[in-house]
Amino acid sequence: MNTPSHAILNLVIFNQQIRTHSSPAILIGAVLPDIPIFVFYFLMKFVYRLPEKQIWSEVYYQPFWQAVVSTFHSIPLALLGILIGHIANWQVIEVGCISMVLHSLLDLPVHNDDAHRHFFPFSNYRFISPFSYWDINHYGRIVALVEIILVLAASIYIFLGTQAYLGTGLLIAVNVFYGFRYCRFYLKSYL
Repeated sequence: MNTPSHAILNLVIFNQQIRTHSSPAILIGAVLPDIPIFVFYFLMKFVYRLPEKQIWSEVYYQPFWQAVVSTFHSIPLALLGILIGHIANWQVIEVGCISMVLHSLLDLPVHNDDAHRHFFPFSNYRFISPFSYWDINHYGRIVALVEIILVLAASIYIFLGTQAYLGTGLLIAVNVFYGFRYCRFYLKSYL
């Protein structure tokens, strides 16, 4: 899934009371697993100036980067964080790690050849889904449309309970971006 989708869907999954008190922890936990990928891309594209094809077909699959990405997408490590947060009564850590687990669970069904090792460091197993959130050869158009519909519905639900202008503005911006992106990349091949 796209990173903003994780943030919006994770907010909806948590109940209103937790969302009210722990929105920053939910949002950080929702996006944290993808941060190493953004750092990786920034370094490869703007520091090392590598071409896109080399970045995503070669360098991304090097053992170092796969270990970093796998660490941040690891369900067992996030569960350990939940346990530590719970025992130490650190609700922010506990909620953030629960949000990280939700991120990984939402990723499982929509990653094909780019699947993460969600059980790292205990296993190198990758669940290779028949579906992809981006690859049109693996139902990417359909998955992207379902993701947009889910995000729109979740956004409306959150929007109705949000009083902060920044929050409502970000929700609108994400949905406009998704609609534009879907039309541009997935529908243009039909025209």
